[in-house]
Amino acid sequence: MKTASLIPHDRARTSRRARFNPIRHLTPDTLTRMLDAFHAGELRQAALAWEAIEQRDDLVKAVATKRKKAVGRFGWQIETFDQSEEAARHAAALEFFYRQLTAAHACDLNESGGFSLLVRQMMDAVGKRYAVHEIVWQPIRVQDNAQTPGLPSTLLTAQFRFVPLWFMENRTGQLRFLESDTATEGRPLEREGWLVTTGDGLMEATAIAYLFKHLPLRDWLVYCERNGMPGVRGVTDAAPNTPEWEAAREAVRDFGAEFHALMSRGTQIEAIDLRGSGELPYPALVDRMDKAIATLWRGSSMGTVADSGAGISLQGKETALIEREDAEHIAGTLHTQIDRTVLRYLFNTNQPRARIVIRHKESGLSAEELDTAREIIGTAIPKVINQFVRRLLGKDKPSSPN
Repeated sequence: MKTASLIPHDRARTSRRARFNPIRHLTPDTLTRMLDAFHAGELRQAALAWEAIEQRDDLVKAVATKRKKAVGRFGWQIETFDQSEEAARHAAALEFFYRQLTAAHACDLNESGGFSLLVRQMMDAVGKRYAVHEIVWQPIRVQDNAQTPGLPSTLLTAQFRFVPLWFMENRTGQLRFLESDTATEGRPLEREGWLVTTGDGLMEATAIAYLFKHLPLRDWLVYCERNGMPGVRGVTDAAPNTPEWEAAREAVRDFGAEFHALMSRGTQIEAIDLRGSGELPYPALVDRMDKAIATLWRGSSMGTVADSGAGISLQGKETALIEREDAEHIAGTLHTQIDRTVLRYLFNTNQPRARIVIRHKESGLSAEELDTAREIIGTAIPKVINQFVRRLLGKDKPSSPN
């Protein structure tokens, strides 16, 4: 079990120095090459482009951030498979593990947190297909285990270090760690030393929508620059290069228009109208791509829901379904790769009796909460019915107000 990081200390620094802007000259051809290389196992170029798009496009930044943070807000609990003492010990060990774990970023040393940050980092797989953490296991000696007899004296927790996807390659069908930015063959990931989360890979379709959004947006800006402000035309009877001519030219220039001209009376300039007739095509295409991006990440967009007349309830249902699936997937990944490893190390068993569960906001009450609710209802309802019957029979009269 790995108890020290295998990522070189200068790996992040050298990678940061070698960074470039992968979307500055993004075209359909370059994007196609990036996506083809990603499917061939060369993840670096596409991962860098997707990260830049996610950070710099306003809509992608908003919907991706909401999707990633949603699961971390739901909270978690440890559920047992039965009521045995062994299950109670497994639950206590997992409870200790998840409450003590820390999450960090391999490149941004300022980023650190606990379970919520770990989940948010794991949710990066929704966009980029994979999210990778290096696991640094941390055995901790516990002084008092009186509350749960049978627990070992040494329990386990870990630090999860989020590793950017451009540090990986996937040529063999299994992710491997690249020890430098120029490496082409990576080092296999040690079993039980890495947490690999998979996801839908929405950034592939999002990048295409981003490109076909920003190409017309760029043309729209050029159009506004050229046609958004009217020009100024001055006409004077003065002869060119005379003091009167120069004074008229200064007056025209002082209007501040980008396009201005001064001419003698009788000179005629015919304007070429580039605006055409009808509506411009740019706004509709930009809006269409924005709706596509919102639908990819959140299930539906406000525009499409409003157009259909379904109101916001449809969007809420779609979002709830997506969030519930995300919560179940993250919990399943942690149970498969983390819970089993922790319990195998502490109890030498391959049959877990407890697991982590991430509770969606619509998942309902836990078993303990249901028992408590039943007890409260069972105690309160007979008293209410008894009081109602006594009042109905006139045995108890309600007190009159003073």
